[in-house]
Amino acid sequence: MKLGIILETKEYEKAWNAFRFAVTAKKQGHEVKVFLMGEAVECETLTHEKFDVAGQLNAFTEVGGEILACGTCLKSRQLEGSDACPLSTMIDCVKLVEWADKVVTF
Repeated sequence: MKLGIILETKEYEKAWNAFRFAVTAKKQGHEVKVFLMGEAVECETLTHEKFDVAGQLNAFTEVGGEILACGTCLKSRQLEGSDACPLSTMIDCVKLVEWADKVVTF
């Protein structure tokens, strides 16, 4: 199954669970793409003693997961895209939704 995940929060536990879900889905053989929107574009740098968001994000990319990050949201925070979270557009978000069999939001 093709799973699209839209993540809109940088709340540690929610973002951590979103990436745990994504990693688990990839390991179960699903195709998974994550679109980071709003404050979630900051996830690549989020670490917490219990909820290591950045660690789960890296685990997702290590199992072949694809992450897209809203360019407008990055720019509004004076951030740039990265290899793990490339700068993307709302058109890319629409394409992710069209591509996916199911979309989950966190």
